[in-house]
Amino acid sequence: MDTLDLLWRYFAASMRAQAQYPGTTLLATTGAFAVTFIDILAIAALFARFGHVQGWSFGEVALFYGLVSISFALADFISRGFDVLGTEFIRTGDFDRVLLRPRPATLQLVGHEFRLRCAGRLAQGLVMAAIATHALHFHWGPAELALASWAIAGGVALFCGLLILQATLSFWTIESLEVANVLTYGGVQAAQFPLSLYAGWFRDFLIFVVPLGCVAYFPVVALLGRHDPLGAPDWFLPLSPAFGVVFLALAFWVWGFGVRRYTSTGS
Repeated sequence: MDTLDLLWRYFAASMRAQAQYPGTTLLATTGAFAVTFIDILAIAALFARFGHVQGWSFGEVALFYGLVSISFALADFISRGFDVLGTEFIRTGDFDRVLLRPRPATLQLVGHEFRLRCAGRLAQGLVMAAIATHALHFHWGPAELALASWAIAGGVALFCGLLILQATLSFWTIESLEVANVLTYGGVQAAQFPLSLYAGWFRDFLIFVVPLGCVAYFPVVALLGRHDPLGAPDWFLPLSPAFGVVFLALAFWVWGFGVRRYTSTGS
């Protein structure tokens, strides 16, 4: 309960700080929505020209896109501290103070900042889910809502795991490597489309190495009531988001390894 209370205090302090500059916060949120909304226009133009792409319709792809965007927005909202670990904590020596405080370092990094601008990408994901619902005449019953929520939870876990692994690299590189964004932001882009559109080696990477397909592709195929074109059994599709949780657990194990070998850079 003390941990939850402290996390709530972190959240309230972050909201109060951003409320001091409402104009800046609103512009940042609107900008995040506008920039990512350009992707929606590009996808709409693609399907307007070709109709279907390898048997997938615009409404179906919109559902992939929406759920992945929602997952990443929520993960980005709670993991800002890991994203800036190298530049704002390790390089400056502030991570030493984090370790000295009588609270877990993970909790302090989660509470470092809750950015309201993430609401822009979250809104984009909700818009795409609404477009998919209209285009497919999709009915959201209790089972469908539960599966979508489970897929989003698995996606949040996986993206948080990727950001934690990126932060762990900072223990050796001092600053976060931009190449890691290939797996975070690049992974978001890749997971917004059905895996059957990609080459075999890339599909295998997104399933067995970084299991984005397990939190974005397989559960959406189950939601759509389709048989997987890649041949995955029907019973596996709704269970696949669990691999996002497993990935997060492995990321925390690697994080613990990095913390135990952390050597202060001073200030």
